[in-house]
Amino acid sequence: MKFRPCIDIHNGKVKQIVGGSLRDAGDRAEENFVSEQDAAFYARLYRRYQIRGGHVILLNAKDSPYYAETKRQALSALRAAPGMLQAGGGMTPDNAPEFLEAGASHVIVTSWVFRNGVVNYDNLEKLCAVTGREHLVLDLSCRKRDGAYYIVTDRWQRFTDERISEALLDRLSDYADEFLIHAADVEGKASGIERGLVEMLGRWHRIPVTYAGGVGSFEHLTQLREWGQDHLHVTIGSALDIFGGNMKFEDVLEFLSHKVS
Repeated sequence: MKFRPCIDIHNGKVKQIVGGSLRDAGDRAEENFVSEQDAAFYARLYRRYQIRGGHVILLNAKDSPYYAETKRQALSALRAAPGMLQAGGGMTPDNAPEFLEAGASHVIVTSWVFRNGVVNYDNLEKLCAVTGREHLVLDLSCRKRDGAYYIVTDRWQRFTDERISEALLDRLSDYADEFLIHAADVEGKASGIERGLVEMLGRWHRIPVTYAGGVGSFEHLTQLREWGQDHLHVTIGSALDIFGGNMKFEDVLEFLSHKVS
């Protein structure tokens, strides 16, 4: 289990938000933390510790008046840590090359692939042809409904008909280098992880999976290690001291066996 850092950008600012609160209308979100530092600051911090595989997420829609500044922040972060970070948020075959050329190791995609509630394999193949499987991460972020976890799109606002299962993971793994999975119902709450989701993901071992959502303590990290069979990587946002939380960044790195000097 390794630490995967994040840089979430909303309205041109690095933020930590409550995931389920994000709304395109009015560019609104319930904020846990708004940084005085820019995105490149965090990218340089992660580069200093040689932490790879983190994600830079653009949380504004392309028609938002804030999108241009959010994109500028994202590109500056990628250039500050070339080859170390992944970029997501509105990725398509048209714009993915720009982010890869700016230094992203991978692009992260959801909405382009999930259309009309199901996987659009034509779109997935078009994107994979542009990026290469080795540079593509599928974001399978989900919310719980009727006792199951369904993939959500459009910045976690829209349910699809695709339920996360080992069979779905098997099919999609042919197209992606990794999966990123936010448990959107607990994202930004630091109140505990989604045990059922974590146990399901921990049983599946074909490609790397990063889990995000609800981690607020070292006890939660211990649970994630146990329930996920020490197989899942983890993202921590609001709970980290660098984002206004109580978990010390360097202590997290040490706990997860990253070298701290």
